[in-house]
Amino acid sequence: MKVLMLGWEFPPFISGGLGTACYGLTRAMSRLGTQITFVLPRPVTSQYASHVKMAGPSASGKISASELFESGEFSNVEFRTIDSLIQPYQTDLSYDELLRQMGKSLGLKEDAIKELLIASKLGLSANYGENLYQEVQRYARLATLIARTEHFDVIHAHDWMTYPAGIAISAMTGKPLIVHIHSTEFDRSGEHVNQMVYDIERQGMHYATKVIAVSHLTKNIVVNRYAVSPDKVKVVYNAVERNGSFMDATQMAIKKHEKIVLFLGRITMQKGPEYFLAAAKKVLEVMDDVKFVMAGSGDMVRRTIEMAAEMGIGHKVLFTGFLHGDDVDKIFRMADLFVMPSVSEPFGLVPLEALRNDVPVIISKQSGVAEVLTHALKVDFWDINEIANKIIAVLRHPPLSTTLKEHGNFEVRKLNWDNSARQCLEIYSSTMQPAPV
Repeated sequence: MKVLMLGWEFPPFISGGLGTACYGLTRAMSRLGTQITFVLPRPVTSQYASHVKMAGPSASGKISASELFESGEFSNVEFRTIDSLIQPYQTDLSYDELLRQMGKSLGLKEDAIKELLIASKLGLSANYGENLYQEVQRYARLATLIARTEHFDVIHAHDWMTYPAGIAISAMTGKPLIVHIHSTEFDRSGEHVNQMVYDIERQGMHYATKVIAVSHLTKNIVVNRYAVSPDKVKVVYNAVERNGSFMDATQMAIKKHEKIVLFLGRITMQKGPEYFLAAAKKVLEVMDDVKFVMAGSGDMVRRTIEMAAEMGIGHKVLFTGFLHGDDVDKIFRMADLFVMPSVSEPFGLVPLEALRNDVPVIISKQSGVAEVLTHALKVDFWDINEIANKIIAVLRHPPLSTTLKEHGNFEVRKLNWDNSARQCLEIYSSTMQPAPV
């Protein structure tokens, strides 16, 4: 079987769960012998580089797996790249900064750079702008041109920014379209959804032959908010890669008597950083030998730092910025507990990574990963008293911590990308027309 995969985030982007999921799923499919052509942006150099080394494209615009990856586990994958200024979780401000850098690199004068910025300022909302919409449409046009030269049986499109491309390619070729929902506009923006993004999501879901959701939580949103038939939506859980190369915690500059409680993820409204801080304050009222580490970047970083100071716990909260590669494993090896108080989490890969590293977890009931983890403490994201109580219980009672670690690690072993890949292949097969007799 040959698959045309459409995505926006993939190594060397690893700034969120979408990139991690695409990486794990594609690698597993390659191991199972599935032929994949993956169309993705080739951005400007990114601070989020991780896992792989990006090589320059050949004259044909193709990058072989051997050129792109140091690992040989992508032997059945070919990558086709499109020049783009888009980066994962981008805002208008960060897009403008990239435009400014591009203008300077081209030798443009300041007046010309200002004209360039003004031309891209037809904003649609605080989260999305006309420039992003134009990039999505340009990706669709260029991906369609690439598809004309490729042979494939099915199209697999990840998240809303690739849906216009998937629809156009499906209409042109007659091949079935599978859309993969890693997050919806309701997860990202709450009830204040951007109508343009919602319309693109809805159009993609209704046009698709099948819809893959990362959890039943997400499937319910797709069915109830986008009016998609439940029979059309299949749940395929995410998984986690296993590796045995970890830094020894004694090599880190950590005071042995201090407990470390970790928040790792994008510091945005969706991830609930304010609830993490509110719970931290309550914990510190009864326990002093605790440090709270917030690892990640996002649009709420500055406000979160200010909140910690206003609460009087700034000296107990450490902000690391964005972490990737070995640094992620290092921070897990330092941690005594991981907390994910997400307001809306379609799945949530980080708790699996925590358990893989023998770190017990507290997770929001409003997350898809809560459906697959039994040995995790679960709370409503808004219940800061209960979050604090559970943090204290894990830190003060080693037998509870040990039970959560040992049983949770065993559960994670059952979640692997090969199983997820097989489920996707079964969904692909279900869309194929039977051969004429």
